[in-house]
Amino acid sequence: MGTVVDDAAAAEFHAFFEAHYTELARLAHLLTGEADAADDLAADALLALWHRWDRVRDAEHPGAYARGVVANLARTRIRSAVRERRRIALFWMPRGAGDAYTADGPDVSAVVDVQEALRRLPFRKRACVVLRHAFDLSERDTALVLGVSVGTVKSQTSRGVAELQRLLGPETPAAQVQVAAAGQRAGGRH
Repeated sequence: MGTVVDDAAAAEFHAFFEAHYTELARLAHLLTGEADAADDLAADALLALWHRWDRVRDAEHPGAYARGVVANLARTRIRSAVRERRRIALFWMPRGAGDAYTADGPDVSAVVDVQEALRRLPFRKRACVVLRHAFDLSERDTALVLGVSVGTVKSQTSRGVAELQRLLGPETPAAQVQVAAAGQRAGGRH
């Protein structure tokens, strides 16, 4: 049977879990573009937080700390997926094709939605755009979550929005890109 301190810590963590799980799963989904992985990443992040709960609960911004854990887990997942795709591409490359072999590009005639465009952004730009526009975090809070400077957040967000505009087409102004990214927030759990 646990001590009073253990029970109090468990109750605090349970309240933190209830308050932040959905947000963390949505963040994981927007960062990875994988709805199936979002719940797993959020759960893995919360498990890591539980193991360090004594430090997390004393942190100045435990929610930002949790988002940072999710961002790091998402980055690791994306890197693993990229490495796996490269291995598969090398395995299935025709003999003698060498460096000239390239995979078929995306279907240019397909409509590119915001989630697909987000998936195509480099991780840091994607994370900055998602945290700033879909989660309405300040530049300071975004910098805290990602462990970068406020200047990096400003430049990566600006470049990310510009790249989204390029990917979505010239008729999509920045305001529409930002509204579409924010619309992901209202779109449900993921």
